[in-house]
Amino acid sequence: MDPKIKALEEKMAQARLGGGEKRIDKQHQKKKLTARERIHYLLDEGSFEEMGILVTHRTTDFGMDKEIYYGDGVVTGYGTINGRLVYVYAQDFTVFGGALSETHAEKICKVMDLAMKVGAPIIGLNDSGGARIQEGVRSLGGYADIFYRNVQASGVIPQISAVMGPCAGGAVYSPAMTDFIIMVEETSYMFVTGPNVVKTVTNEEVTSEELGGASAHAVKSGVAHKTSSNDAACLDDIKKLMEYLPQNNTELPPIQDYELGEELREELSSVVPDNPNKPYDMHDVINGIIDSDSFYEIHKDYAENIIVGFARLGGRSIGIIANQPMFLAGVLDVNSSRKAARFTRFCDAFNIPLLVLVDVPGFLPGTDQEWSGIIMHGAKLLYALSEATVPRVTVITRKAYGGAYDVMNSKHIGADFNFAWPSGEIAVMGAKGASEIIFRREIAAAEDPEAKLKEKEAEYAEKFANPYRAAQRGFIDEVILPKNTRRKLLKAFAMLEKKHVEPPKRKHGNIPL
Repeated sequence: MDPKIKALEEKMAQARLGGGEKRIDKQHQKKKLTARERIHYLLDEGSFEEMGILVTHRTTDFGMDKEIYYGDGVVTGYGTINGRLVYVYAQDFTVFGGALSETHAEKICKVMDLAMKVGAPIIGLNDSGGARIQEGVRSLGGYADIFYRNVQASGVIPQISAVMGPCAGGAVYSPAMTDFIIMVEETSYMFVTGPNVVKTVTNEEVTSEELGGASAHAVKSGVAHKTSSNDAACLDDIKKLMEYLPQNNTELPPIQDYELGEELREELSSVVPDNPNKPYDMHDVINGIIDSDSFYEIHKDYAENIIVGFARLGGRSIGIIANQPMFLAGVLDVNSSRKAARFTRFCDAFNIPLLVLVDVPGFLPGTDQEWSGIIMHGAKLLYALSEATVPRVTVITRKAYGGAYDVMNSKHIGADFNFAWPSGEIAVMGAKGASEIIFRREIAAAEDPEAKLKEKEAEYAEKFANPYRAAQRGFIDEVILPKNTRRKLLKAFAMLEKKHVEPPKRKHGNIPL
Protein backbone atom coordinates (compact mmCIF):
# COMPACT_ATOMS: atom_id res chain seq x y z
CA MET A 1 0.00 0.00 0.00
CA ASP A 2 1.19 3.51 -0.81
CA PRO A 3 2.62 4.99 2.43
CA LYS A 4 0.72 8.24 1.86
CA ILE A 5 -2.57 6.41 1.53
CA LYS A 6 -1.77 4.34 4.61
CA ALA A 7 -0.93 7.48 6.58
CA LEU A 8 -4.23 9.08 5.55
CA GLU A 9 -6.21 6.01 6.59
CA GLU A 10 -4.48 6.02 9.97
CA LYS A 11 -5.27 9.69 10.49
CA MET A 12 -8.92 9.17 9.53
CA ALA A 13 -9.21 6.19 11.86
CA GLN A 14 -7.69 8.21 14.69
CA ALA A 15 -10.07 11.09 13.99
CA ARG A 16 -13.05 8.77 14.32
CA LEU A 17 -11.93 7.20 17.60
CA GLY A 18 -14.87 7.13 20.00
CA GLY A 19 -17.15 8.37 17.24
CA GLY A 20 -19.07 5.18 16.68
CA GLU A 21 -19.57 4.49 12.99
CA LYS A 22 -22.20 1.84 13.65
CA ARG A 23 -25.96 2.35 13.34
CA ILE A 24 -27.78 2.57 16.66
CA ASP A 25 -29.70 -0.52 17.73
CA LYS A 26 -32.86 -0.46 19.86
CA GLN A 27 -31.05 -1.34 23.07
CA HIS A 28 -28.52 1.47 22.57
CA GLN A 29 -31.13 4.14 21.87
CA LYS A 30 -31.64 5.02 25.54
CA LYS A 31 -27.96 5.72 26.14
CA LYS A 32 -26.12 9.00 25.71
CA LEU A 33 -24.60 8.84 22.24
CA THR A 34 -21.29 10.11 20.91
CA ALA A 35 -21.13 12.97 18.40
CA ARG A 36 -20.83 10.71 15.38
CA GLU A 37 -23.44 8.28 16.66
CA ARG A 38 -25.85 11.19 16.92
CA ILE A 39 -25.19 12.31 13.37
CA HIS A 40 -25.51 8.82 11.92
CA TYR A 41 -28.77 8.24 13.78
CA LEU A 42 -30.17 11.59 12.60
CA LEU A 43 -29.26 11.32 8.92
CA ASP A 44 -30.27 8.82 6.26
CA GLU A 45 -27.99 5.81 6.30
CA GLY A 46 -24.80 6.36 4.31
CA SER A 47 -25.62 9.99 3.49
CA PHE A 48 -23.25 11.80 5.86
CA GLU A 49 -20.24 13.52 4.33
CA GLU A 50 -17.86 14.87 6.94
CA MET A 51 -15.95 18.12 6.51
CA GLY A 52 -12.83 19.24 8.36
CA ILE A 53 -12.09 15.87 9.89
CA LEU A 54 -8.33 16.58 10.08
CA VAL A 55 -8.61 20.08 11.57
CA THR A 56 -6.63 20.64 14.80
CA HIS A 57 -6.37 23.61 17.15
CA ARG A 58 -3.60 26.18 16.87
CA THR A 59 -2.96 26.82 20.56
CA THR A 60 0.46 26.26 22.08
CA ASP A 61 -0.09 27.97 25.45
CA PHE A 62 -0.63 26.08 28.72
CA GLY A 63 0.73 22.83 27.31
CA MET A 64 -2.01 22.63 24.66
CA ASP A 65 0.56 21.73 22.01
CA LYS A 66 0.83 18.32 23.69
CA GLU A 67 -2.91 17.63 23.31
CA ILE A 68 -3.83 17.47 19.65
CA TYR A 69 -7.08 15.86 18.50
CA TYR A 70 -8.29 15.65 14.93
CA GLY A 71 -11.60 17.44 14.38
CA ASP A 72 -10.98 19.68 17.42
CA GLY A 73 -14.09 18.68 19.33
CA VAL A 74 -16.78 19.12 16.67
CA VAL A 75 -18.00 16.91 13.82
CA THR A 76 -19.33 18.89 10.85
CA GLY A 77 -20.73 18.02 7.44
CA TYR A 78 -23.88 17.41 5.44
CA GLY A 79 -26.28 14.62 4.59
CA THR A 80 -29.98 13.99 4.11
CA ILE A 81 -33.07 13.44 6.26
CA ASN A 82 -35.73 11.56 4.31
CA GLY A 83 -33.85 12.46 1.15
CA ARG A 84 -33.69 16.20 1.89
CA LEU A 85 -30.34 17.97 2.26
CA VAL A 86 -29.34 19.31 5.68
CA TYR A 87 -26.12 20.63 7.20
CA VAL A 88 -25.16 19.49 10.68
CA TYR A 89 -22.58 19.94 13.38
CA ALA A 90 -22.22 17.90 16.56
CA GLN A 91 -19.98 18.97 19.42
CA ASP A 92 -17.88 16.18 20.92
CA PHE A 93 -17.76 16.39 24.70
CA THR A 94 -14.98 13.77 24.82
CA VAL A 95 -12.53 16.32 23.35
CA PHE A 96 -11.77 19.16 25.77
CA GLY A 97 -15.34 18.92 27.06
CA GLY A 98 -16.60 20.09 23.69
CA ALA A 99 -15.15 23.53 24.48
CA LEU A 100 -15.24 25.96 21.58
CA SER A 101 -11.92 27.04 20.13
CA GLU A 102 -11.04 29.26 17.18
CA THR A 103 -10.82 26.31 14.76
CA HIS A 104 -13.86 24.60 16.31
CA ALA A 105 -15.86 27.78 15.54
CA GLU A 106 -14.41 28.01 12.03
CA LYS A 107 -15.70 24.52 11.24
CA ILE A 108 -19.20 25.44 12.42
CA CYS A 109 -19.13 28.72 10.49
CA LYS A 110 -18.09 26.89 7.33
CA VAL A 111 -21.13 24.61 7.32
CA MET A 112 -23.40 27.52 8.24
CA ASP A 113 -22.06 29.52 5.28
CA LEU A 114 -22.64 26.57 2.97
CA ALA A 115 -26.16 26.08 4.30
CA MET A 116 -26.94 29.71 3.48
CA LYS A 117 -25.43 29.51 -0.01
CA VAL A 118 -27.25 26.29 -0.90
CA GLY A 119 -30.49 27.08 0.96
CA ALA A 120 -30.78 24.11 3.31
CA PRO A 121 -31.51 23.78 7.05
CA ILE A 122 -28.72 23.84 9.62
CA ILE A 123 -28.95 21.53 12.65
CA GLY A 124 -26.68 21.98 15.66
CA LEU A 125 -26.19 19.22 18.22
CA ASN A 126 -24.84 21.11 21.23
CA ASP A 127 -22.79 19.41 23.95
CA SER A 128 -20.15 21.84 25.18
CA GLY A 129 -18.72 23.22 28.38
CA GLY A 130 -18.36 26.67 26.80
CA ALA A 131 -15.41 28.69 25.55
CA ARG A 132 -11.95 27.09 25.60
CA ILE A 133 -10.33 29.27 28.25
CA GLN A 134 -6.78 28.46 27.08
CA GLU A 135 -7.50 30.48 23.91
CA GLY A 136 -8.90 33.58 25.56
CA VAL A 137 -10.41 36.13 23.21
CA ARG A 138 -9.98 33.89 20.15
CA SER A 139 -12.63 31.51 21.46
CA LEU A 140 -14.90 34.44 22.34
CA GLY A 141 -14.45 35.76 18.82
CA GLY A 142 -15.39 32.32 17.52
CA TYR A 143 -18.70 32.51 19.37
CA ALA A 144 -19.40 35.94 17.93
CA ASP A 145 -18.68 34.65 14.41
CA ILE A 146 -21.33 31.96 14.95
CA PHE A 147 -23.83 34.43 16.46
CA TYR A 148 -23.47 36.71 13.46
CA ARG A 149 -24.27 33.85 11.11
CA ASN A 150 -27.28 32.84 13.21
CA VAL A 151 -28.68 36.31 12.66
CA GLN A 152 -27.89 36.36 8.93
CA ALA A 153 -29.55 32.94 8.51
CA SER A 154 -32.63 33.89 10.52
CA GLY A 155 -35.72 33.76 8.34
CA VAL A 156 -33.66 32.45 5.40
CA ILE A 157 -33.08 28.80 6.35
CA PRO A 158 -34.55 26.81 9.25
CA GLN A 159 -32.15 26.59 12.21
CA ILE A 160 -32.67 23.80 14.73
CA SER A 161 -30.70 23.32 17.94
CA ALA A 162 -30.57 20.17 20.05
CA VAL A 163 -29.08 20.66 23.51
CA MET A 164 -27.78 17.21 24.37
CA GLY A 165 -25.41 18.04 27.22
CA PRO A 166 -24.11 21.15 28.99
CA CYS A 167 -24.59 24.50 27.31
CA ALA A 168 -23.30 27.35 29.45
CA GLY A 169 -22.21 30.97 29.22
CA GLY A 170 -21.81 32.30 25.70
CA ALA A 171 -22.71 28.89 24.30
CA VAL A 172 -26.41 29.44 25.05
CA TYR A 173 -26.83 32.41 22.73
CA SER A 174 -26.42 30.56 19.46
CA PRO A 175 -29.25 28.10 20.25
CA ALA A 176 -31.32 31.02 21.58
CA MET A 177 -31.18 32.70 18.16
CA THR A 178 -32.20 29.58 16.26
CA ASP A 179 -35.79 28.72 15.42
CA PHE A 180 -36.26 25.68 17.66
CA ILE A 181 -34.50 24.28 20.71
CA ILE A 182 -35.00 20.67 21.81
CA MET A 183 -33.46 19.58 25.12
CA VAL A 184 -32.73 16.10 26.42
CA GLU A 185 -34.21 15.45 29.84
CA GLU A 186 -31.82 14.88 32.78
CA THR A 187 -28.63 15.11 30.69
CA SER A 188 -28.76 18.64 29.28
CA TYR A 189 -28.90 22.12 30.74
CA MET A 190 -28.60 25.75 29.61
CA PHE A 191 -27.70 28.79 31.67
CA VAL A 192 -25.72 32.01 31.34
CA THR A 193 -24.17 31.61 34.80
CA GLY A 194 -23.90 28.29 36.62
CA PRO A 195 -24.92 27.27 40.14
CA ASN A 196 -21.55 28.22 41.65
CA VAL A 197 -21.74 31.79 40.35
CA VAL A 198 -25.37 32.05 41.44
CA LYS A 199 -24.40 30.98 44.96
CA THR A 200 -21.52 33.45 45.09
CA VAL A 201 -23.59 36.41 43.88
CA THR A 202 -27.03 35.73 45.39
CA ASN A 203 -26.23 33.12 48.06
CA GLU A 204 -28.89 30.93 46.44
CA GLU A 205 -28.43 27.16 46.48
CA VAL A 206 -29.56 25.62 43.20
CA THR A 207 -28.63 22.58 41.12
CA SER A 208 -27.80 22.64 37.42
CA GLU A 209 -31.05 20.81 36.70
CA GLU A 210 -33.15 23.25 38.73
CA LEU A 211 -31.40 26.27 37.27
CA GLY A 212 -31.34 25.33 33.61
CA GLY A 213 -32.48 21.77 33.03
CA ALA A 214 -34.87 20.67 30.30
CA SER A 215 -37.91 20.88 32.57
CA ALA A 216 -37.05 24.37 33.82
CA HIS A 217 -36.74 25.72 30.27
CA ALA A 218 -39.75 23.84 28.90
CA VAL A 219 -42.13 24.91 31.69
CA LYS A 220 -40.83 28.11 33.28
CA SER A 221 -38.68 30.11 30.87
CA GLY A 222 -39.99 28.87 27.53
CA VAL A 223 -36.43 28.71 26.17
CA ALA A 224 -36.90 25.05 25.16
CA HIS A 225 -39.58 24.37 22.57
CA LYS A 226 -39.63 20.65 23.28
CA THR A 227 -37.99 18.07 25.55
CA SER A 228 -37.07 14.49 24.74
CA SER A 229 -36.48 11.53 27.04
CA ASN A 230 -33.08 10.56 25.57
CA ASP A 231 -30.67 11.28 22.72
CA ALA A 232 -32.40 9.01 20.20
CA ALA A 233 -35.84 10.47 21.01
CA CYS A 234 -34.41 13.98 20.57
CA LEU A 235 -33.06 13.12 17.13
CA ASP A 236 -36.39 11.50 16.21
CA ASP A 237 -38.10 14.77 17.20
CA ILE A 238 -35.83 16.71 14.86
CA LYS A 239 -36.65 14.34 12.00
CA LYS A 240 -40.37 14.72 12.74
CA LEU A 241 -40.13 18.52 12.88
CA MET A 242 -38.33 18.59 9.53
CA GLU A 243 -41.35 17.00 7.85
CA TYR A 244 -43.30 20.26 8.25
CA LEU A 245 -40.60 22.72 7.19
CA PRO A 246 -39.40 23.94 3.78
CA GLN A 247 -35.72 23.93 2.86
CA ASN A 248 -35.56 27.73 2.90
CA ASN A 249 -37.66 30.89 2.70
CA THR A 250 -38.11 30.70 -1.07
CA GLU A 251 -39.71 27.25 -1.04
CA LEU A 252 -42.99 25.82 0.20
CA PRO A 253 -43.14 23.06 2.82
CA PRO A 254 -43.27 19.48 1.49
CA ILE A 255 -46.72 18.20 0.56
CA GLN A 256 -47.82 14.67 1.37
CA ASP A 257 -50.22 12.72 -0.80
CA TYR A 258 -53.82 13.02 0.32
CA GLU A 259 -57.10 11.93 -1.28
CA LEU A 260 -60.07 14.15 -0.48
CA GLY A 261 -63.24 12.52 0.80
CA GLU A 262 -66.46 13.95 2.19
CA GLU A 263 -64.46 15.62 4.99
CA LEU A 264 -67.39 16.13 7.38
CA ARG A 265 -66.48 15.78 11.06
CA GLU A 266 -69.63 15.14 13.11
CA GLU A 267 -67.63 14.89 16.35
CA LEU A 268 -66.95 18.64 16.25
CA SER A 269 -70.63 19.35 16.86
CA SER A 270 -70.42 18.24 20.48
CA VAL A 271 -67.04 19.70 21.50
CA VAL A 272 -68.18 23.13 22.78
CA PRO A 273 -70.39 22.78 25.92
CA ASP A 274 -73.79 24.45 26.11
CA ASN A 275 -72.66 26.23 29.27
CA PRO A 276 -70.47 29.13 28.05
CA ASN A 277 -68.45 29.05 31.27
CA LYS A 278 -67.55 25.37 31.03
CA PRO A 279 -64.07 24.57 29.67
CA TYR A 280 -63.25 22.10 26.91
CA ASP A 281 -60.02 20.87 25.37
CA MET A 282 -59.11 22.77 22.20
CA HIS A 283 -57.02 19.75 21.16
CA ASP A 284 -60.34 18.05 20.40
CA VAL A 285 -61.14 20.82 17.91
CA ILE A 286 -57.66 20.66 16.38
CA ASN A 287 -57.75 16.89 15.96
CA GLY A 288 -61.23 17.12 14.44
CA ILE A 289 -59.96 19.51 11.76
CA ILE A 290 -56.50 18.28 10.73
CA ASP A 291 -55.29 15.17 8.94
CA SER A 292 -55.22 12.19 11.29
CA ASP A 293 -52.34 12.12 13.82
CA SER A 294 -50.55 15.02 12.15
CA PHE A 295 -50.35 17.54 15.00
CA TYR A 296 -46.82 18.32 16.20
CA GLU A 297 -47.11 20.62 19.20
CA ILE A 298 -44.47 23.22 20.03
CA HIS A 299 -43.94 24.70 23.51
CA LYS A 300 -46.44 22.21 24.90
CA ASP A 301 -45.59 22.76 28.57
CA TYR A 302 -45.12 26.52 28.47
CA ALA A 303 -47.98 29.05 28.60
CA GLU A 304 -50.55 26.29 28.30
CA ASN A 305 -53.40 28.77 27.84
CA ILE A 306 -52.41 28.91 24.19
CA ILE A 307 -51.53 26.06 21.83
CA VAL A 308 -49.12 26.34 18.91
CA GLY A 309 -47.83 23.67 16.58
CA PHE A 310 -47.66 22.25 13.08
CA ALA A 311 -50.19 19.99 11.39
CA ARG A 312 -51.33 18.92 7.95
CA LEU A 313 -54.55 19.79 6.24
CA GLY A 314 -55.14 17.84 3.06
CA GLY A 315 -51.46 16.88 3.08
CA ARG A 316 -50.28 20.50 3.31
CA SER A 317 -48.27 21.84 6.24
CA ILE A 318 -49.99 24.54 8.34
CA GLY A 319 -49.23 26.31 11.60
CA ILE A 320 -51.92 26.37 14.28
CA ILE A 321 -52.44 28.94 17.04
CA ALA A 322 -55.33 28.20 19.39
CA ASN A 323 -56.59 29.49 22.71
CA GLN A 324 -56.91 26.69 25.29
CA PRO A 325 -60.02 27.08 27.53
CA MET A 326 -58.70 24.32 29.81
CA PHE A 327 -56.04 26.70 31.21
CA LEU A 328 -56.84 30.17 32.56
CA ALA A 329 -60.00 30.02 30.40
CA GLY A 330 -57.78 30.64 27.37
CA VAL A 331 -56.91 34.25 28.25
CA LEU A 332 -53.98 36.02 26.68
CA ASP A 333 -51.17 36.87 29.09
CA VAL A 334 -47.50 37.84 28.84
CA ASN A 335 -46.16 34.34 28.18
CA SER A 336 -48.88 33.15 25.81
CA SER A 337 -48.60 36.34 23.75
CA ARG A 338 -44.84 35.91 23.32
CA LYS A 339 -45.22 32.21 22.55
CA ALA A 340 -47.80 32.79 19.82
CA ALA A 341 -45.97 35.82 18.38
CA ARG A 342 -42.70 33.92 17.95
CA PHE A 343 -44.47 31.00 16.30
CA THR A 344 -46.37 33.35 13.99
CA ARG A 345 -43.17 34.99 12.79
CA PHE A 346 -41.51 31.65 12.10
CA CYS A 347 -44.45 30.43 10.01
CA ASP A 348 -44.60 33.71 8.12
CA ALA A 349 -40.86 33.62 7.38
CA PHE A 350 -41.09 30.11 5.93
CA ASN A 351 -44.32 30.24 3.94
CA ILE A 352 -46.40 28.11 6.32
CA PRO A 353 -50.11 29.12 6.32
CA LEU A 354 -51.69 29.96 9.68
CA LEU A 355 -54.92 28.68 11.19
CA VAL A 356 -56.07 30.55 14.31
CA LEU A 357 -58.72 28.98 16.57
CA VAL A 358 -60.30 31.50 18.91
CA ASP A 359 -61.94 31.13 22.30
CA VAL A 360 -60.56 34.04 24.29
CA PRO A 361 -62.28 36.00 27.09
CA GLY A 362 -59.68 38.78 26.94
CA PHE A 363 -56.34 39.64 28.48
CA LEU A 364 -55.44 38.44 31.97
CA PRO A 365 -56.00 41.31 34.45
CA GLY A 366 -53.89 42.10 37.50
CA THR A 367 -50.87 44.03 38.73
CA ASP A 368 -48.52 41.14 37.96
CA GLN A 369 -49.45 41.21 34.29
CA GLU A 370 -49.47 44.98 33.98
CA TRP A 371 -46.10 45.34 35.70
CA SER A 372 -44.70 42.51 33.59
CA GLY A 373 -45.58 44.44 30.44
CA ILE A 374 -48.74 42.78 29.13
CA ILE A 375 -49.30 45.86 26.96
CA MET A 376 -45.98 45.42 25.19
CA HIS A 377 -46.10 41.63 25.03
CA GLY A 378 -49.69 41.57 23.81
CA ALA A 379 -48.62 44.06 21.15
CA LYS A 380 -45.99 41.55 19.95
CA LEU A 381 -48.72 39.10 18.95
CA LEU A 382 -50.78 41.89 17.40
CA TYR A 383 -47.73 43.05 15.45
CA ALA A 384 -46.70 39.55 14.35
CA LEU A 385 -50.12 38.65 12.96
CA SER A 386 -50.61 42.06 11.35
CA GLU A 387 -47.23 41.70 9.66
CA ALA A 388 -47.76 38.13 8.42
CA THR A 389 -48.37 37.76 4.68
CA VAL A 390 -48.95 33.99 4.53
CA PRO A 391 -52.53 32.71 4.12
CA ARG A 392 -54.34 33.36 7.42
CA VAL A 393 -57.67 31.84 8.41
CA THR A 394 -59.54 32.24 11.70
CA VAL A 395 -62.29 30.12 13.26
CA ILE A 396 -64.07 31.52 16.33
CA THR A 397 -65.38 28.55 18.30
CA ARG A 398 -66.80 30.46 21.25
CA LYS A 399 -65.66 33.68 22.97
CA ALA A 400 -63.89 36.54 21.22
CA TYR A 401 -64.01 39.40 23.70
CA GLY A 402 -62.49 42.84 23.82
CA GLY A 403 -59.07 43.68 22.46
CA ALA A 404 -58.24 39.97 22.35
CA TYR A 405 -60.81 39.63 19.52
CA ASP A 406 -58.77 42.12 17.49
CA VAL A 407 -55.43 40.50 18.33
CA MET A 408 -56.42 36.91 17.52
CA ASN A 409 -56.20 37.27 13.74
CA SER A 410 -59.33 39.33 13.22
CA LYS A 411 -60.42 40.60 9.83
CA HIS A 412 -59.29 44.05 10.85
CA ILE A 413 -55.61 43.07 11.02
CA GLY A 414 -55.51 41.35 7.65
CA ALA A 415 -56.89 37.83 8.08
CA ASP A 416 -58.02 36.35 4.77
CA PHE A 417 -60.97 34.31 6.01
CA ASN A 418 -62.83 34.55 9.30
CA PHE A 419 -65.35 31.87 10.17
CA ALA A 420 -67.40 31.45 13.33
CA TRP A 421 -69.40 28.62 14.81
CA PRO A 422 -72.98 29.36 15.95
CA SER A 423 -71.61 29.21 19.52
CA GLY A 424 -69.39 32.21 18.79
CA GLU A 425 -69.69 35.25 21.06
CA ILE A 426 -68.14 38.44 19.68
CA ALA A 427 -68.44 41.38 22.06
CA VAL A 428 -66.54 43.93 24.07
CA MET A 429 -66.95 41.78 27.17
CA GLY A 430 -69.13 39.04 28.67
CA ALA A 431 -72.86 39.61 29.11
CA LYS A 432 -72.71 39.88 32.92
CA GLY A 433 -69.95 42.48 33.04
CA ALA A 434 -71.44 44.47 30.19
CA SER A 435 -74.91 44.49 31.78
CA GLU A 436 -73.53 45.69 35.11
CA ILE A 437 -72.06 48.71 33.30
CA ILE A 438 -74.74 49.52 30.73
CA PHE A 439 -77.78 48.95 32.96
CA ARG A 440 -76.35 49.85 36.35
CA ARG A 441 -79.00 52.52 37.06
CA GLU A 442 -81.90 50.28 36.10
CA ILE A 443 -80.49 47.45 38.16
CA ALA A 444 -79.91 49.71 41.18
CA ALA A 445 -83.43 51.11 40.98
CA ALA A 446 -85.12 47.69 40.62
CA GLU A 447 -87.00 46.07 43.48
CA ASP A 448 -85.02 42.88 42.84
CA PRO A 449 -81.59 43.97 41.50
CA GLU A 450 -80.40 40.38 41.07
CA ALA A 451 -83.41 39.42 38.95
CA LYS A 452 -83.05 42.63 36.92
CA LEU A 453 -79.37 41.86 36.31
CA LYS A 454 -80.23 38.40 34.99
CA GLU A 455 -82.92 39.91 32.76
CA LYS A 456 -80.54 42.47 31.32
CA GLU A 457 -77.80 39.89 31.02
CA ALA A 458 -80.10 37.72 28.89
CA GLU A 459 -81.05 40.77 26.81
CA TYR A 460 -77.41 41.65 26.16
CA ALA A 461 -76.49 38.03 25.40
CA GLU A 462 -79.30 37.70 22.87
CA LYS A 463 -78.08 40.82 21.11
CA PHE A 464 -74.31 40.38 21.26
CA ALA A 465 -73.36 36.87 22.46
CA ASN A 466 -73.52 35.47 18.93
CA PRO A 467 -71.58 35.83 15.69
CA TYR A 468 -74.37 37.28 13.57
CA ARG A 469 -73.88 41.01 14.13
CA ALA A 470 -70.23 40.64 13.18
CA ALA A 471 -71.27 38.65 10.11
CA GLN A 472 -73.71 41.40 9.12
CA ARG A 473 -70.85 43.89 9.13
CA GLY A 474 -68.61 41.56 7.11
CA PHE A 475 -66.18 41.02 10.00
CA ILE A 476 -67.09 37.32 9.85
CA ASP A 477 -67.16 35.86 6.35
CA GLU A 478 -69.45 32.98 7.23
CA VAL A 479 -71.09 31.34 10.23
CA ILE A 480 -70.53 27.62 9.72
CA LEU A 481 -71.63 24.40 11.33
CA PRO A 482 -68.78 22.80 13.31
CA LYS A 483 -68.99 19.60 11.27
CA ASN A 484 -68.27 21.57 8.08
CA THR A 485 -65.13 23.25 9.46
CA ARG A 486 -62.56 20.95 7.90
CA ARG A 487 -64.20 21.11 4.50
CA LYS A 488 -64.35 24.92 4.61
CA LEU A 489 -60.72 25.17 5.65
CA LEU A 490 -59.53 22.80 2.94
CA LYS A 491 -61.20 24.98 0.33
CA ALA A 492 -60.05 28.25 1.89
CA PHE A 493 -56.38 27.29 2.12
CA ALA A 494 -56.44 25.80 -1.38
CA MET A 495 -57.86 29.03 -2.73
CA LEU A 496 -55.21 31.07 -0.87
CA GLU A 497 -52.30 28.92 -2.03
CA LYS A 498 -51.03 31.52 -4.53
CA LYS A 499 -51.53 34.49 -2.20
CA HIS A 500 -48.83 37.12 -2.64
CA VAL A 501 -48.46 40.36 -0.70
CA GLU A 502 -45.83 43.01 -1.26
CA PRO A 503 -45.08 44.55 2.15
CA PRO A 504 -44.22 48.28 2.39
CA LYS A 505 -40.68 49.09 1.33
CA ARG A 506 -38.59 49.49 4.46
CA LYS A 507 -35.44 48.19 6.11
CA HIS A 508 -37.51 46.45 8.79
CA GLY A 509 -40.32 47.24 11.18
CA ASN A 510 -39.80 47.94 14.87
CA ILE A 511 -41.63 45.17 16.72
CA PRO A 512 -42.15 46.08 20.41
CA LEU A 513 -39.42 43.89 21.87
